Amino acid sequence: MKHYEKLLQKGCFNREELAELVGTQAAAKMVIYEYQKKGYIERVKRDFYVVISMETKQPVLSRYQLGANLFQDACISHHSAFEVFGYGSQVFYECYVATDSRFTDFEYNGVTYHRVERKPGIEVLQQGNVRVTSIEQTVVDSIRDFEKIAGLEEVLRCLMLVPGLKEEKILACLKRNENGFLYQKCGYLFEQLQDEFGFSDHFFDECRKHSSGAKRYLMRDVGENVFQGKWKLYTPPSLKELTDKGIKDYDAIG
Repeated sequence: MKHYEKLLQKGCFNREELAELVGTQAAAKMVIYEYQKKGYIERVKRDFYVVISMETKQPVLSRYQLGANLFQDACISHHSAFEVFGYGSQVFYECYVATDSRFTDFEYNGVTYHRVERKPGIEVLQQGNVRVTSIEQTVVDSIRDFEKIAGLEEVLRCLMLVPGLKEEKILACLKRNENGFLYQKCGYLFEQLQDEFGFSDHFFDECRKHSSGAKRYLMRDVGENVFQGKWKLYTPPSLKELTDKGIKDYDAIG
């Protein structure tokens, strides 16, 4: 256990980092072999290892810490970011990681890690010892990608747990995306949630100003839709039920 304490301080590492600690690549290869055999470390994915606690026999890092340490630019995003902040309505056995570095989805310790594209200029902060997208960035990302990640109902449930949002930061996130359809979606959804978030007329004016102008469907493959002329969006007639359901869930928790 000569190197265990130093590795314990790091929590996770790759072979290059270990070689710097032990002196040579050959020594690093030997330490990895011996420590895996003795249960001191586990392989998370190719060339990435986590230290195992001698007391609990579990990884010393959480799924979010592992995800945020996969690469230097990695941060936790989307539904996983809601979970980090404590605003996830349910815990997924998935961890979404925003990074420019490509990796194939993999599973470790019952959790599947997914890569999502790291958009230029996203707002990232340190939440405890986890790099994570800011709450406003998380909200905008989740609305943009709800058909790929979590679904609209779950995003609305998470939103109902958020105590407040800064509309100027939402607008800043939208500006960085440069996506007219996203302006339409955010404008419409926050208008539906106006009683909860109380955004100003300026916010909705900006959303309309930068909307694509094209008629779009909020959701694909939902059958019957209702046209919302103000936002040029076709939305499912059940959307109000989804927002009301999210509000009721929030009231029940609160």
